[in-house]
Amino acid sequence: MIEMLNMDCMEYMAGCADKAFELAIVDPPYGINAANTRTGSGWITRESKDWDSSIPSKEYFEELQRVSKNQIIWGGNYFTEHLRPSMGWIFWDKGQRDFSLADGELAWTSFNKALRVFDFSRAKLNQARANFHPTEKPVALYKWLLTNHAKPGDRIIDTHGGSGSICIACHDLGFDLTWMELDTDYYAAACKRYKDHAAQAVLFEPQEIIQKTYNNEFDLTS
Repeated sequence: MIEMLNMDCMEYMAGCADKAFELAIVDPPYGINAANTRTGSGWITRESKDWDSSIPSKEYFEELQRVSKNQIIWGGNYFTEHLRPSMGWIFWDKGQRDFSLADGELAWTSFNKALRVFDFSRAKLNQARANFHPTEKPVALYKWLLTNHAKPGDRIIDTHGGSGSICIACHDLGFDLTWMELDTDYYAAACKRYKDHAAQAVLFEPQEIIQKTYNNEFDLTS
């Protein structure tokens, strides 16, 4: 089951039991204004957005660790004041050097494992990207994370859904996922992307998708 929610993650987690999910895989704002950064001619220009103007609060990390048994947090190098030391870092090597942006990205994990590197070039991502979210990560990266850090039957949560790449990965590998995105533009585009993928899947039966939108009081609407 892929559950896609258009709501604030803090509101959702407040209603979750302790350790309700086996694994959280999240990509929260790094506070570097990536929402308004253009990095190539292939990236579409959207209206100005400010979701990456600051990092999440201490309370966010506390709630995330309360509701999940283990965590993979992209941009962990920006959140060291909120995260304990860990040996299990992940480095996504983007395969290009001396580029205007970083050579890769770091993810903090709660796992007691050696640091691992995932190789996937920017060029390959640009060929496959959905092209509506500026910090989109490849589906292949999420499949690699799930294969190496999740077990069959694990329940996954993603609090900052973005482009919805993890939805496709969980669908193809058979994991139940609760995914949420607050921005209505990104939410709608990610839902369409996932539905299009599920409709075309040939190796796996499409999982059930639950799509929910909440009003300002977070009551369920159609």
